[in-house]
Amino acid sequence: MKVLISGSSGLIGTALVRSLESSGHSITRLVRPNSSGASSGIAWDPASGSLDARRLEGFDAAVHLSGENVASGRWSADQKARIRDSRVRSAELLANALAGLDSPPKVFACASATGYYGDRGDEILTEDAAPGSDFLADVSVEWENATAPASDAGIRVANMRISVVLTAAGGMVATVGPIFKLGLGGRLGSGAQYLSWISREDIIRAMEWILDRDDLSGPVNLCSPNPVTNSEFTRTMGRMLRRPALFPVPGFALRITQGEITDMLLASVRAAPTKLITSGFEFRHSDLEDALRWALADTEV
Repeated sequence: MKVLISGSSGLIGTALVRSLESSGHSITRLVRPNSSGASSGIAWDPASGSLDARRLEGFDAAVHLSGENVASGRWSADQKARIRDSRVRSAELLANALAGLDSPPKVFACASATGYYGDRGDEILTEDAAPGSDFLADVSVEWENATAPASDAGIRVANMRISVVLTAAGGMVATVGPIFKLGLGGRLGSGAQYLSWISREDIIRAMEWILDRDDLSGPVNLCSPNPVTNSEFTRTMGRMLRRPALFPVPGFALRITQGEITDMLLASVRAAPTKLITSGFEFRHSDLEDALRWALADTEV
């Protein structure tokens, strides 16, 4: 296939490009005008609405992964605006451009997040569950709605609700790993909140599966079928690194140091990959211990 990808330099994008190219697919990157890859990719600037739609003709698939890192700093009003705009505006721009093509892609796979569900306790959350009501849930709703022009134009749209991706190359494992290695790891808050997760290998395989499957559209949860509580994740991480995990971080301390981002850290999301499983997808890392063993060795970027 000829595949158009945004966010190709990110934690997921780099692995997806590498995997697709190894399978013989042709990749074209959507890049910022002043980036190092601007000469070989297609330049766009979602903030200004700049994109030469004529250059998007003839792709078989489009994958949209770009967006501001939600954990890159405290959620000031400006940071929250960047998080929202980097997702919603870019999805709107790309969806509208694809919808107006004479030869549009058959599939538009757009990132979203299991943050769509908000803090839901121990409720099992399939793709049919209603959205939550916090900041990330509101952003996710707008993010998914922004893809409507593409689906209205007859393009198969998959809103990929991404959970916590386990890899030592970045994200949660890379952040907390050094803390655990020092013997300072511990649960966050009560530890009873559920964590939905997926290995980087499985999320790449799931994205390729979505591109190939004509029966997958709308929201698709990209997560392991076995979410765990924060306490269980903490115990397993400590066991894998052969370190004690005895230093809990109280919720009030998180709120003092991290501000509103604490809502994300303590949210309980027990998502279920119902559509993936129903479609026949098989996980290679469905067990947390196995996934962490693999993730701690996954350092490729």
